[in-house]
Amino acid sequence: MARITVVKVGGNELDEPAFLEGLSAAVAAFGGPLVLVHGGGKEISAALDRAGLPVQFIAGLRVTSPEAMAIMQAVVCGTINKRLVAHLVTRGARAVGLSGIDLGLLRCAPYRPDGADLGRVGVVTGVDVAAIRAMLDLGWLPVFAPVAMGESDGLSYNINADMVAQAIAGALGDSELVFVSNVPGVILDGHIAPRLNAAAIEAAIARGAISGGMIPKVRAALDALAAGAVAARITNLAGFTEGGTRIAGALDEPSGALPGSNS
Repeated sequence: MARITVVKVGGNELDEPAFLEGLSAAVAAFGGPLVLVHGGGKEISAALDRAGLPVQFIAGLRVTSPEAMAIMQAVVCGTINKRLVAHLVTRGARAVGLSGIDLGLLRCAPYRPDGADLGRVGVVTGVDVAAIRAMLDLGWLPVFAPVAMGESDGLSYNINADMVAQAIAGALGDSELVFVSNVPGVILDGHIAPRLNAAAIEAAIARGAISGGMIPKVRAALDALAAGAVAARITNLAGFTEGGTRIAGALDEPSGALPGSNS
């Protein structure tokens, strides 16, 4: 099988018809095996607000009570996942909507960063690589909502979509992880950084040049490379195939100039 591409798209763009059409066209035109992971973003927050439930984030992760989990799962596995799958199928892709609960594809444990209790928020501990590869062998396009099954309790857990994509790409091994959002790459000093390694990323974070939602993306890219993925990029739809910022792993770092410099 050709190299597998794992694409993560943010939830904040998935209610925009133009973005959905552009994404579906790019995926349908893509030549190789592909796994798609999506988030939930503002649609989850809006549903929680309508239900009168608080929207709270700790360390960039949504605090998820059992009541919030039920709503989150309905929105992200139902409304958003099926909307995306419908657009892809209309474009000719053999897309199948999934969460980590289906077939037990993604197992997880509760995630407690620095001891913080986030409720039903998990970290992926296991990926059923054989099942995913079997789908790809059939020519299917797995489309994952960011929900996984607790390895010890069988409950559903909310997983950060960047972390889901990272876990799948790392487990598959010979894969490229691509983060697609509304920015063309990692912007440093007003320019798209063509290439960044871990040292350059941490230095940019320390000085505030990389901030907000870009921090979990670059760190997830590094983690995926450390876990076995062979390539990682951050881009937008225009750079879907080759563009954006390439993230270099420890075994893929050039000598000489600092990776990510525009010199």
